[in-house]
Amino acid sequence: MSVAEDLAAVRARTLALVEPLSTEDLERQIDPLMSPLVWDLAHIAAYEDLWLVHRHGGRELLHGELAAVYDAFETPRSVRGQIELLDHDGALDYLGQVRQRTLEVLDERGPDEVLHELVLRHELQHTETMLQAMRLGGLVVPELDGPPPLVASPGWVDVPAGELLMGSENGGFAYDNELPRHPRQVDGFRISRRPVSVAELTGDGDPDTPAVHVSWDDADAYARARGARLPTEAEWEHAARLGLLGDTGLVWEWTSTEFTGYPGFVAHPYPEYSEVFFDSGYRVLRGGAWTTHPRVAGPSFRNWDLPQRRQIFAGLRLVEGQR
Repeated sequence: MSVAEDLAAVRARTLALVEPLSTEDLERQIDPLMSPLVWDLAHIAAYEDLWLVHRHGGRELLHGELAAVYDAFETPRSVRGQIELLDHDGALDYLGQVRQRTLEVLDERGPDEVLHELVLRHELQHTETMLQAMRLGGLVVPELDGPPPLVASPGWVDVPAGELLMGSENGGFAYDNELPRHPRQVDGFRISRRPVSVAELTGDGDPDTPAVHVSWDDADAYARARGARLPTEAEWEHAARLGLLGDTGLVWEWTSTEFTGYPGFVAHPYPEYSEVFFDSGYRVLRGGAWTTHPRVAGPSFRNWDLPQRRQIFAGLRLVEGQR
């Protein structure tokens, strides 16, 4: 598809997600941990206007007076439910006006391979964040029906030792924290064929589906109680690239690795995407969930969150024995 078609498809997905919701649910702060959904919608618009209209097209921001309100660092989640925001209609109107400007710039200047992909994936990632808020608020949308059942049989698979070229492969879009690609020597290990199920963790839901909304703290404790551990990030990627992991993409999978930059890391296109979170206790998740768009969740994509949080659609996979 063309860039314009990609932009349209992603936007249609976003609008379809919120279409069944009431104005009240969109405008209230469902949970203190999450943003009001109208903040996310207007943030998507502000981000697109900044990168595809202002930075790429050289135009003034459509609503420069709103830049700080819809900047994730200038206005943290803790205050987004307490300040004046665009209402439901205003947020949708902002999305529409920015998109018109984006298409005008696209006609004038053509696409920027990095910036357009950045904006597309940003919107897809924010729709997953919005689904987290909806889940916390008990809102009913089809996307939250839950992960599909596990297919792979239980048990362990042997992963041979070898050198992993870790990180994004050359030639495509990559986030700064996926680069530079670099060699890692990985010792042999055994990893579970599939994520831990609801039945194994005795959680709520279909017993044949993967456990979800598991914090890193609980995942680590469960692994230790089983005489196992969580995989390192390198182990997870090594096994994934060898095609040895079953049932990936059903839930995000915690690793034991603290989020930091790869050797030779360079922030791009702005430090706030990754660098400000490095070495601050965040743990890496891999693989993607049923709520994650495939465009986002490749084998080198790194997600991260704090170890006590459980709003993310996260589960776990075990590695046998000590590292």
